[in-house]
Amino acid sequence: MKRRLFISAGASAAAVATLGGCAGQQLASYANEKPQLDLRSYFNGTLQAHGMFSDYSGTVVKRFSVRMVCTWQGDEGTLDEDFTYADGSVQKRIWHLRAGPDGTYTGRADDVVGIAQGRTVGNAFHWSYTLALPVDGSIYHVQMDDWMYLVNERVMLNKASMRKFGLPLGEVTLSFYKP
Repeated sequence: MKRRLFISAGASAAAVATLGGCAGQQLASYANEKPQLDLRSYFNGTLQAHGMFSDYSGTVVKRFSVRMVCTWQGDEGTLDEDFTYADGSVQKRIWHLRAGPDGTYTGRADDVVGIAQGRTVGNAFHWSYTLALPVDGSIYHVQMDDWMYLVNERVMLNKASMRKFGLPLGEVTLSFYKP
């Protein structure tokens, strides 16, 4: 009986992952959207961001603010992020980015497993990566599907879905503001 439940759960997860792979937005559909996103220009200087994490049911479980100091030397960028959560806890993440040809970017951070890969088209940036997420003393590797949309020269909106074994865990919603 346990084996049948395991096979059934595995088949269900595979079906969800397959269906999820077929659906969804395409980066190319933003090609004509303005303003044109230049990641190096937008993520340069000091930015503020405010966001929240909602679980798979849509319930907001964490709220936070982020102060970012961003610098570039040619094609190499550093995004130094300081998170402050509503419960008073803090977190730091430092992204090391590399701009490539045709709007492509790669990134590394201490809590990112491997290399994040993404691309800008029009006013949008999409990238994917695996995040080592600490939860109650354990570390879980979750897949991030991260979308950013430049609204104007000062505001960018960000929505990232979080999955494990193809199943949704939650979403991060974030608003960046560049003074």
